[in-house]
Amino acid sequence: MTRGARNLIILGVVSAAIALTTTGVSLAVYHNSGDIYLDRSRPGYLPDQEEIEEDLGGNDYDFDEDGKVTKETLEEYLNEFAEEVNAIDAFKAPFAADQLSDEKLGIK
Repeated sequence: MTRGARNLIILGVVSAAIALTTTGVSLAVYHNSGDIYLDRSRPGYLPDQEEIEEDLGGNDYDFDEDGKVTKETLEEYLNEFAEEVNAIDAFKAPFAADQLSDEKLGIK
């Protein structure tokens, strides 16, 4: 084995060790800081029931999961849809600067 080949192997081993060390340190900081519990992109994360109800707001319309689509269900859906369209149409100048006011954003 030549001196250059040996140096190349040493370089690879040292760089792999540095990468593993820095990754381990960053994961330890991530876990110890508590940010791991706030990361919603983790597989298996399930929000609390209160968060689900808060997100839905109780105003969403859902079809019956095991029911048939009939004229009555379509009319009911279209009525719910019309309410949503009317709420959107009620916005005055949706791209105006005052849409980002504290009141509109719900900041007290």
